[in-house]
Amino acid sequence: MDPEVRVLRAAGGFGRARRLLAAASWLPCVVLGLALSSEPLLTALPAHHCRPDPALLPPALRALPGPALLDASVPRLGPARSPSPCLLLRYPEPAPRARPNGTGPCTRGWHYALPAAGLLRSPVTEWNLVCEDGWKVPLEQTSHLLGWLLGCVILGMGCDRFGRRAVFVASLVLATGLGAGEALAASFPALLALRLLHGGALAGASLALYVARLELCDPPRRLVFSMGAGLFSVMGTLLLPGLALLAQDWRLLQGLSALATGLLMLFWGYPALFPESPCWLLATGRLTRARKILWHFAEASGVDPENSPEEESSLAMELDTLSAGSPQPQHHCILELRHTHIAWRNGLILGFSLPGRTPETWMRKGRTLEQPTVGSMGALSLSPDLPGWTVLFLSVLGLVASQAVSTLSSLFAAEIFPTVIRGAGLGLVLGAGFLGQAATPLANVHGRRGFFLQHVVFASFAILALLCVLLLPESRGRGLPHSLQDADRLRRSPLLRGHPCQDHLPLLPPSHCRG
Repeated sequence: MDPEVRVLRAAGGFGRARRLLAAASWLPCVVLGLALSSEPLLTALPAHHCRPDPALLPPALRALPGPALLDASVPRLGPARSPSPCLLLRYPEPAPRARPNGTGPCTRGWHYALPAAGLLRSPVTEWNLVCEDGWKVPLEQTSHLLGWLLGCVILGMGCDRFGRRAVFVASLVLATGLGAGEALAASFPALLALRLLHGGALAGASLALYVARLELCDPPRRLVFSMGAGLFSVMGTLLLPGLALLAQDWRLLQGLSALATGLLMLFWGYPALFPESPCWLLATGRLTRARKILWHFAEASGVDPENSPEEESSLAMELDTLSAGSPQPQHHCILELRHTHIAWRNGLILGFSLPGRTPETWMRKGRTLEQPTVGSMGALSLSPDLPGWTVLFLSVLGLVASQAVSTLSSLFAAEIFPTVIRGAGLGLVLGAGFLGQAATPLANVHGRRGFFLQHVVFASFAILALLCVLLLPESRGRGLPHSLQDADRLRRSPLLRGHPCQDHLPLLPPSHCRG
């Protein structure tokens, strides 16, 4: 048994204190889920059309009432005869019965249809991010996702260098200030930069919280507490439309989100609610800080840290044994994976493919075999030759599989990467996922050309991920690796649990054995 595991067991194992802290870590997921899910509301494109410009109309049409003036100014499109969103009718030289002979761009702005619920004002309506400026919306979406990517990578490395708690608190401070700055943004370029930084801060806080929670749990309960955190995050996402209905203005919504993040910082900034991860402290040689936290865990769990049963060592004895030789704090870099034999390959596969679940087995590695297949079916459901109900069923199936893949990928990656580089490793895996998401808004800039081919390519990647997943080790029921050497010992296990048939017959009959 590893020394770190013996120390944690001597401190009461997954006792009362660690259970309460792991459960309390669910509550910040509500605020983070609310803040991270605001992008669709901020960039939603309402129905719109050009405002009529009487100066472009013949004198006889300028005095028309509202609906008639709209019909004379804006062309109608499609069978529904809806107003054109970006064009105005042009008329020839003034004449008593002139008819339009062309179209032109809007000259007096746009009229936006008010939604039945949600935000009545958004960045799209405030800065007219439509028509010629419509490309700015995908740019903002991509910028926000790139902020998530950079936050996962940079602040993930910060988790390994400065600790989980330090990065979590610093990220909340940044997220509060940047969220308030978004609410006061005076121009679209300022909002673009703030959204980039705000996304990075929120991603860093979520990553640090996730890693700290995982390191608090014992192997049988890691999946349960990770799923609970995911449900609380979904709860925050579901609260967002109601909050938008109350706020009705995007600036007020961002201000309320910043206020919630600030309150989260005030409460979870206390070490009692969010202490530093003892696993990280032990793995990096910070034994003095680890002793204080583990002492508190032992006392809260009803374990005497000084004395223990005869068959087990006390916490004090285990810490003294671990501190023999006065080890100095050690820092590790994600680039040290280059010197490993197995761990670098596992990280590379996790960055490309995401775990799932199969009906044959409940192992985490077995879960990697179904979701890529189901995801590829969901991507191929966009074929124009399929019936409508088939498209709907396969699309929902693909979305569910993709969500399961993204959830389990975080857990699987965190279980495989060692404690000394877990933040950076998990950040790189999540960043690879955000890189693919960031390319999606840019594809919408050029319309839907090649839409089916794009999803065929995605389905091919999913099938390729299915093949790569077979090379991953099984992590279910295992303790978290603490060092690079521990991670390098995680070997691939067979997919099938069956054992080869053996007859167990002796090579020689009993008479020969006696002889």
